[in-house]
Amino acid sequence: MLDMFFDHGFWVALGQIIVINMLLSGDNAIVIALAARSLPERERKWAIFGGTAGAVILRIVFTIIIVTLMQIPFLKLVGGILLLWIAVKLLIPEAEDNHEDGKAPTTLFGAITTIIVADAIMSLDNVIGVAAVAKDNFVLLVLGLVISIPIVVVGSTIMIALLTRFPILITLGGALLGWVGGDVAVTDAWVASHVADLHPQIHHIVAGSCAILVVIVGWAIQRFQTSRQNDIERIQ
Repeated sequence: MLDMFFDHGFWVALGQIIVINMLLSGDNAIVIALAARSLPERERKWAIFGGTAGAVILRIVFTIIIVTLMQIPFLKLVGGILLLWIAVKLLIPEAEDNHEDGKAPTTLFGAITTIIVADAIMSLDNVIGVAAVAKDNFVLLVLGLVISIPIVVVGSTIMIALLTRFPILITLGGALLGWVGGDVAVTDAWVASHVADLHPQIHHIVAGSCAILVVIVGWAIQRFQTSRQNDIERIQ
Protein backbone atom coordinates (compact mmCIF):
# COMPACT_ATOMS: atom_id res chain seq x y z
CA MET A 1 0.00 0.00 0.00
CA LEU A 2 2.87 2.36 0.81
CA ASP A 3 4.19 1.87 -2.71
CA MET A 4 1.48 4.15 -4.06
CA PHE A 5 3.03 7.14 -2.28
CA PHE A 6 6.17 6.69 -4.37
CA ASP A 7 4.19 6.50 -7.58
CA HIS A 8 4.32 9.65 -9.73
CA GLY A 9 0.84 8.91 -11.08
CA PHE A 10 -0.58 8.93 -7.54
CA TRP A 11 0.59 12.49 -6.89
CA VAL A 12 -0.58 13.68 -10.30
CA ALA A 13 -4.04 12.24 -9.65
CA LEU A 14 -4.08 13.75 -6.14
CA GLY A 15 -3.27 17.16 -7.60
CA GLN A 16 -6.06 16.76 -10.15
CA ILE A 17 -8.60 15.95 -7.42
CA ILE A 18 -7.54 19.00 -5.39
CA VAL A 19 -7.84 21.26 -8.46
CA ILE A 20 -11.27 19.81 -9.29
CA ASN A 21 -12.47 20.56 -5.77
CA MET A 22 -11.09 24.10 -5.94
CA LEU A 23 -12.92 24.73 -9.21
CA LEU A 24 -16.17 23.21 -7.98
CA SER A 25 -16.21 24.75 -4.51
CA GLY A 26 -17.44 28.23 -5.47
CA ASP A 27 -21.15 27.53 -4.94
CA ASN A 28 -20.36 25.44 -1.86
CA ALA A 29 -18.48 28.36 -0.29
CA ILE A 30 -21.47 30.60 -0.98
CA VAL A 31 -24.00 28.32 0.71
CA ILE A 32 -21.68 27.92 3.71
CA ALA A 33 -21.29 31.68 3.98
CA LEU A 34 -25.03 32.30 3.70
CA ALA A 35 -25.86 29.66 6.31
CA ALA A 36 -23.26 30.82 8.85
CA ARG A 37 -23.39 34.59 8.39
CA SER A 38 -25.86 35.20 11.27
CA LEU A 39 -23.93 33.18 13.84
CA PRO A 40 -21.64 34.72 16.47
CA GLU A 41 -17.97 34.75 15.48
CA ARG A 42 -17.02 31.77 17.67
CA GLU A 43 -19.87 29.54 16.47
CA ARG A 44 -19.41 30.69 12.87
CA LYS A 45 -15.98 29.07 12.69
CA TRP A 46 -17.33 25.80 14.07
CA ALA A 47 -20.24 25.89 11.63
CA ILE A 48 -17.89 26.38 8.68
CA PHE A 49 -15.52 23.62 9.76
CA GLY A 50 -18.22 21.19 10.92
CA GLY A 51 -20.40 21.73 7.88
CA THR A 52 -17.47 21.40 5.49
CA ALA A 53 -16.14 18.26 7.18
CA GLY A 54 -19.59 16.65 7.15
CA ALA A 55 -20.05 17.60 3.50
CA VAL A 56 -16.69 16.06 2.57
CA ILE A 57 -17.63 12.80 4.30
CA LEU A 58 -20.85 12.69 2.30
CA ARG A 59 -18.90 13.42 -0.88
CA ILE A 60 -16.75 10.38 -0.20
CA VAL A 61 -19.85 8.23 0.26
CA PHE A 62 -21.46 9.68 -2.87
CA THR A 63 -18.35 9.11 -4.92
CA ILE A 64 -18.22 5.45 -3.91
CA ILE A 65 -21.84 4.82 -4.95
CA ILE A 66 -22.19 7.59 -7.56
CA VAL A 67 -23.10 5.34 -10.48
CA THR A 68 -26.06 3.86 -8.60
CA LEU A 69 -27.17 7.25 -7.28
CA MET A 70 -27.24 8.88 -10.68
CA GLN A 71 -29.52 6.16 -12.06
CA ILE A 72 -32.21 6.49 -9.38
CA PRO A 73 -35.24 8.26 -10.96
CA PHE A 74 -36.48 11.42 -9.22
CA LEU A 75 -33.46 11.60 -6.85
CA LYS A 76 -32.02 14.70 -8.46
CA LEU A 77 -35.49 16.18 -8.99
CA VAL A 78 -36.26 15.96 -5.27
CA GLY A 79 -32.78 17.20 -4.42
CA GLY A 80 -33.13 20.18 -6.76
CA ILE A 81 -36.48 21.17 -5.25
CA LEU A 82 -35.01 20.87 -1.74
CA LEU A 83 -32.09 23.07 -2.76
CA LEU A 84 -34.51 25.71 -4.06
CA TRP A 85 -36.20 25.82 -0.66
CA ILE A 86 -32.83 26.05 1.09
CA ALA A 87 -31.90 28.96 -1.20
CA VAL A 88 -35.13 30.79 -0.31
CA LYS A 89 -34.59 30.21 3.43
CA LEU A 90 -31.06 31.58 3.22
CA LEU A 91 -32.40 34.79 1.67
CA ILE A 92 -34.88 35.40 4.50
CA PRO A 93 -33.42 37.35 7.45
CA GLU A 94 -34.10 35.94 10.90
CA ALA A 95 -36.94 37.59 12.82
CA GLU A 96 -35.90 40.28 15.25
CA ASP A 97 -37.78 38.70 18.13
CA ASN A 98 -35.39 35.75 18.05
CA HIS A 99 -32.90 38.00 19.83
CA GLU A 100 -35.14 38.64 22.82
CA ASP A 101 -33.98 35.58 24.74
CA GLY A 102 -30.34 36.40 24.06
CA LYS A 103 -29.85 33.51 21.64
CA ALA A 104 -28.25 33.78 18.25
CA PRO A 105 -30.76 34.12 15.38
CA THR A 106 -29.39 30.94 13.82
CA THR A 107 -28.33 27.80 15.70
CA LEU A 108 -24.96 26.16 15.16
CA PHE A 109 -26.61 22.79 14.52
CA GLY A 110 -29.07 24.33 12.07
CA ALA A 111 -26.29 26.03 10.12
CA ILE A 112 -24.22 22.82 9.94
CA THR A 113 -27.26 20.81 8.83
CA THR A 114 -28.09 23.33 6.10
CA ILE A 115 -24.50 23.31 4.86
CA ILE A 116 -24.31 19.51 4.72
CA VAL A 117 -27.70 19.04 3.01
CA ALA A 118 -27.11 21.76 0.42
CA ASP A 119 -23.57 20.59 -0.32
CA ALA A 120 -24.75 17.00 -0.67
CA ILE A 121 -27.33 18.00 -3.27
CA MET A 122 -24.94 20.24 -5.22
CA SER A 123 -22.21 17.60 -5.17
CA LEU A 124 -24.14 14.84 -6.94
CA ASP A 125 -22.63 15.89 -10.25
CA ASN A 126 -19.38 17.33 -8.90
CA VAL A 127 -18.14 14.05 -7.47
CA ILE A 128 -18.23 12.43 -10.90
CA GLY A 129 -15.04 14.27 -11.81
CA VAL A 130 -13.35 13.21 -8.58
CA ALA A 131 -14.48 9.59 -9.02
CA ALA A 132 -13.13 9.55 -12.57
CA VAL A 133 -9.69 10.61 -11.37
CA ALA A 134 -9.57 8.44 -8.24
CA LYS A 135 -10.98 5.37 -9.99
CA ASP A 136 -10.86 2.56 -7.39
CA ASN A 137 -8.18 4.14 -5.19
CA PHE A 138 -10.00 4.88 -1.92
CA VAL A 139 -6.89 6.38 -0.26
CA LEU A 140 -6.46 8.81 -3.14
CA LEU A 141 -10.13 9.76 -2.97
CA VAL A 142 -10.11 10.45 0.78
CA LEU A 143 -6.83 12.39 0.71
CA GLY A 144 -7.97 14.59 -2.14
CA LEU A 145 -11.26 15.48 -0.47
CA VAL A 146 -9.79 15.97 3.00
CA ILE A 147 -7.11 18.31 1.63
CA SER A 148 -9.90 20.34 0.02
CA ILE A 149 -11.42 21.16 3.46
CA PRO A 150 -9.11 24.12 4.25
CA ILE A 151 -9.67 25.45 0.73
CA VAL A 152 -13.43 25.57 1.23
CA VAL A 153 -13.08 26.91 4.80
CA VAL A 154 -10.88 29.81 3.68
CA GLY A 155 -13.17 30.55 0.75
CA SER A 156 -16.24 30.55 3.00
CA THR A 157 -14.59 32.87 5.53
CA ILE A 158 -13.75 35.36 2.79
CA MET A 159 -17.28 35.08 1.40
CA ILE A 160 -18.85 35.88 4.80
CA ALA A 161 -16.80 39.08 4.99
CA LEU A 162 -17.99 40.04 1.51
CA LEU A 163 -21.63 39.29 2.36
CA THR A 164 -21.39 41.56 5.39
CA ARG A 165 -19.89 44.39 3.37
CA PHE A 166 -21.99 43.96 0.22
CA PRO A 167 -25.52 42.70 1.13
CA ILE A 168 -26.47 42.50 -2.57
CA LEU A 169 -24.24 39.42 -2.73
CA ILE A 170 -26.75 37.62 -0.49
CA THR A 171 -29.40 37.98 -3.21
CA LEU A 172 -26.93 36.99 -5.91
CA GLY A 173 -25.85 33.99 -3.84
CA GLY A 174 -29.46 32.89 -3.41
CA ALA A 175 -29.99 33.27 -7.16
CA LEU A 176 -26.90 31.12 -7.80
CA LEU A 177 -28.22 28.40 -5.50
CA GLY A 178 -31.56 28.64 -7.31
CA TRP A 179 -29.74 28.17 -10.62
CA VAL A 180 -27.91 25.13 -9.25
CA GLY A 181 -31.16 23.72 -7.87
CA GLY A 182 -32.86 24.06 -11.25
CA ASP A 183 -29.82 22.58 -12.94
CA VAL A 184 -29.87 19.56 -10.61
CA ALA A 185 -33.62 19.02 -11.09
CA VAL A 186 -33.65 19.26 -14.88
CA THR A 187 -30.77 16.79 -15.22
CA ASP A 188 -32.67 14.12 -13.29
CA ALA A 189 -32.83 10.97 -15.42
CA TRP A 190 -36.64 10.92 -15.56
CA VAL A 191 -37.03 14.66 -16.11
CA ALA A 192 -34.36 14.80 -18.80
CA SER A 193 -36.03 11.98 -20.74
CA HIS A 194 -39.30 13.95 -20.85
CA VAL A 195 -38.14 17.54 -21.41
CA ALA A 196 -34.95 17.16 -23.46
CA ASP A 197 -36.79 17.66 -26.76
CA LEU A 198 -38.96 20.60 -25.67
CA HIS A 199 -36.39 23.30 -26.43
CA PRO A 200 -32.67 23.26 -27.29
CA GLN A 201 -31.98 25.61 -24.35
CA ILE A 202 -34.42 24.02 -21.89
CA HIS A 203 -31.59 23.27 -19.47
CA HIS A 204 -30.62 26.95 -19.14
CA ILE A 205 -34.23 28.14 -19.24
CA VAL A 206 -35.20 26.00 -16.24
CA ALA A 207 -32.07 26.92 -14.28
CA GLY A 208 -32.52 30.64 -14.99
CA SER A 209 -36.21 30.52 -14.12
CA CYS A 210 -35.43 28.84 -10.81
CA ALA A 211 -32.82 31.51 -9.99
CA ILE A 212 -35.41 34.24 -10.60
CA LEU A 213 -38.08 32.32 -8.70
CA VAL A 214 -35.88 32.01 -5.60
CA VAL A 215 -35.21 35.77 -5.55
CA ILE A 216 -38.90 36.65 -6.05
CA VAL A 217 -40.16 34.22 -3.39
CA GLY A 218 -37.45 35.34 -0.96
CA TRP A 219 -38.34 39.00 -1.56
CA ALA A 220 -42.08 38.31 -1.14
CA ILE A 221 -41.56 36.48 2.16
CA GLN A 222 -39.34 39.29 3.43
CA ARG A 223 -42.02 41.86 2.54
CA PHE A 224 -44.67 39.76 4.29
CA GLN A 225 -42.53 39.40 7.42
CA THR A 226 -41.76 43.14 7.49
CA SER A 227 -45.44 44.03 7.08
CA ARG A 228 -46.44 41.59 9.81
CA GLN A 229 -43.77 42.92 12.17
CA ASN A 230 -44.97 46.50 11.56
CA ASP A 231 -48.56 45.48 12.32
CA ILE A 232 -47.46 43.84 15.59
CA GLU A 233 -45.51 46.94 16.62
CA ARG A 234 -48.52 49.17 15.92
CA ILE A 235 -50.78 46.97 18.02
CA GLN A 236 -48.30 47.02 20.90
